[in-house]
Amino acid sequence: MIRALLPIVYFTGLLVDLLDVSGGSIHQAWRIGLGPTILGLGFIGLLFCVPLALRIVRILNGLRASGSGGGSAPDDDDGFDADAAVARYLAQRSAEAAPTSPAPRPAPKYAEPARPTGFGRRIR
Repeated sequence: MIRALLPIVYFTGLLVDLLDVSGGSIHQAWRIGLGPTILGLGFIGLLFCVPLALRIVRILNGLRASGSGGGSAPDDDDGFDADAAVARYLAQRSAEAAPTSPAPRPAPKYAEPARPTGFGRRIR
């Protein structure tokens, strides 16, 4: 939890320092050109608030789940068996498998020597 709080404290300190340099006024910060910097630092600080919020939600969900009462927890099984679904898919896929070698192409009616493919000297 403290690891998630450290970047927020750091960026908040930077914001306070920049506001102190500008005389404590957002308008003065914009006049001296620190407005975009303050906005950027605020946005990055807000991005670092997301992991903190997620950790708080996880902690609260963990407390709620452990203290939910003495009764048995409802089973979350909805009747779907993933292993059986994968086995059915693989069985169907192997049954529909195409032959490994394609059918040979019929030869053209006119007999022309085959042209070499690739790089190298040109053969006439």
